Amino acid sequence: MAETEPVVAIRKLWTVFQNGDKKTVVHKDLDLTVERGEVLSLVGGSGTGKTVLLRQMLGLETPAQGEILVLGKPAAELGKRGAASRVGMLFQQGALFSAFTVLENIAFPLRELNGLPAELIREAAMVKLQMVGLSPDAAGKMPSDLSGGMIKRVALARALIMDPPLLLLDEPTAGLDPDSSDSFCALLRSLHRGMGLTVVMVTHDLDTIFELSTRIAVLASQKVIINDVPRKVVAFEHPFIHDFFLGERGQRAMALLNLPTAPSI
Repeated sequence: MAETEPVVAIRKLWTVFQNGDKKTVVHKDLDLTVERGEVLSLVGGSGTGKTVLLRQMLGLETPAQGEILVLGKPAAELGKRGAASRVGMLFQQGALFSAFTVLENIAFPLRELNGLPAELIREAAMVKLQMVGLSPDAAGKMPSDLSGGMIKRVALARALIMDPPLLLLDEPTAGLDPDSSDSFCALLRSLHRGMGLTVVMVTHDLDTIFELSTRIAVLASQKVIINDVPRKVVAFEHPFIHDFFLGERGQRAMALLNLPTAPSI
């Protein structure tokens, strides 16, 4: 993949769901690019297909038509070959294997490769465990013994075990208390810089959006209506943007980060 190529390039994408005789068009001629090294937040109302779009980038779902290139390759190839070495995914609830220990969960993608020495796999998993801010003592714990914040960190370590250049996050701070959410955002910011990651994130949390995003892509009317830096997005005239960003919580989040608050539409 050339350095100048976008990490994700989506062109003329249609997402259509069929339920009996009823057809629902979620995306229609949707275009989106994600540039190398940025943190792009996907926001939109209920039913706009934010998580569906993440799953399509991962190759887990196939659009009705259109093109999705991830790291210069069709996203469908990721689904066929497994995306762990190219794309890391943090699912909303962590999706840890309940019968595996923390270390076994983190190491799982490496074990699936077969042929790697067990000690090498263990060492790599321990490095990622500590990279996400957990102590070695956590390695032998079961998911049922973990707090919500710890589950997120273990799931993040597993998503990063193969050092993928692209990280997809689905509601990364959902269910966390404010202190845990702030701590997790700080961790994501540090990993983004330290590992040179490109990040695509779906979230409803305004503090997380303004804390981490280099750009925000807004899904509405079956497409991306704007994909730009936060200041320009909040100034864009659209009912969803007004309601989502310019309410009391949005104004407070922008004020805390010294972002100019846009006037009411």
